[in-house]
Amino acid sequence: MLTSRSGGPGGQGVNTTASRVQLQWRVPGTKALDDAQKARVLRNLASRITAGGLLQIAVQSARSQHQNREQARERMAELVRGALVVPKKRKKRRRSRAQNQRRLDAKRRNSTRKATRGKVKQ
Repeated sequence: MLTSRSGGPGGQGVNTTASRVQLQWRVPGTKALDDAQKARVLRNLASRITAGGLLQIAVQSARSQHQNREQARERMAELVRGALVVPKKRKKRRRSRAQNQRRLDAKRRNSTRKATRGKVKQ
């Protein structure tokens, strides 16, 4: 976790207080995840991970370093949790014969209804 001076509100204290927090997490080297989970995180968060495998988050929204630290931890956990979600497998479904017949009948009715809307021949 790195700290630095942040911009924004804070008055005179903004020039002296290192309230910006940058949280870094090395994904490939972590022991908290197994290999499949690491691969999933690296794939899903590829745009946020550096070439060295660092996932970085910077927070400077609050005036205090402590609040920014907590927000950074929460954001990191939320990002990783979201990246670890395994999407449900899509199950192929097939319409029943009766459903298909009803669909085709409705299309036929609609077609004939629209066909009768043309100009009347004299």
